[in-house]
Amino acid sequence: MTVLPNRICALTGVEIPIIQAPMTFIAGADLAAAVSNAGGLGIIETTSDQGRADLRRVRDLTDRPVGANIALLFNRDPAMVDILVDNNITFVTTSAGDASLFVDRLHDAGINVFHVVGTLADAKKAVDAGVDGLVVEGVEGGGFKNRFGASTMVLLPLIAANVDVPVVAAGGICDARSMAAAFVLGAEGVQMGTRFLACADSPVHVNFKDAVLEADETSTVMLPLGGRRMMRVIRTPAADRHDASGAPAADALNSVQQLYFDGDMDASVANTGQVPGRISTLPSAAEIIADMWTGCREVLASTARQWASSDAQ
Repeated sequence: MTVLPNRICALTGVEIPIIQAPMTFIAGADLAAAVSNAGGLGIIETTSDQGRADLRRVRDLTDRPVGANIALLFNRDPAMVDILVDNNITFVTTSAGDASLFVDRLHDAGINVFHVVGTLADAKKAVDAGVDGLVVEGVEGGGFKNRFGASTMVLLPLIAANVDVPVVAAGGICDARSMAAAFVLGAEGVQMGTRFLACADSPVHVNFKDAVLEADETSTVMLPLGGRRMMRVIRTPAADRHDASGAPAADALNSVQQLYFDGDMDASVANTGQVPGRISTLPSAAEIIADMWTGCREVLASTARQWASSDAQ
């Protein structure tokens, strides 16, 4: 009998507790299959028409477990659950809304549900709604954020200490050392967006990937979307113009596919997390996952040995 490493692996059916983030337009069949075939969990985004179509197409590319995301701000159609069942999806993350909207219906369909949270209050609310686990995302992550949100270093141990469900860490994670740190802080798995965006299997244009490689640790900015909502993007000239104007940047997303897939870096804003300054290569998803999983365990073991020997002296 195969012994799975932890509860994340048991609930998702994967060998390695690394999950690919549901980046809109980017998290399609090709990238998800590459991640799942490497032993992690690929996620299909269901916000776009293409993403929903890829739920079926991904089955031509992998027989491994694949998950899906429902962004509740954009998709509240109960028929979505039937689509997931028809395509043999047994793991879902919900985000950008109230977890209770779908959790019972998803459970009735035999689907495990993790909800993405950015505060302790939201985490407790999702657990009370009956979710199976949480994706805890600090403000280092890309995409929509709360302007008052906490960093992963603060948020992850806080939530892990106050809930009984398994936790996946997201935001600021891109390699073995940051994965090991997440485990020490209470996570049982990690979710990554930017690291998989900047890999050989990602569908985005090389200009976008090059922008990630050229960035340093100061190369992202949080743009306002209205109220408490913000959006983390790379500091391109287009982003700097939006930042200087102070106006909500949501309209820029109307042409985001021109940036993602045509490579026009001035057409929109480039969503990433804060980690591009730590990314310098474009390996395959399989290489990223293998190196992270091996390296994470080596980091944890060597750190334990170091401090054990220190105590003995």
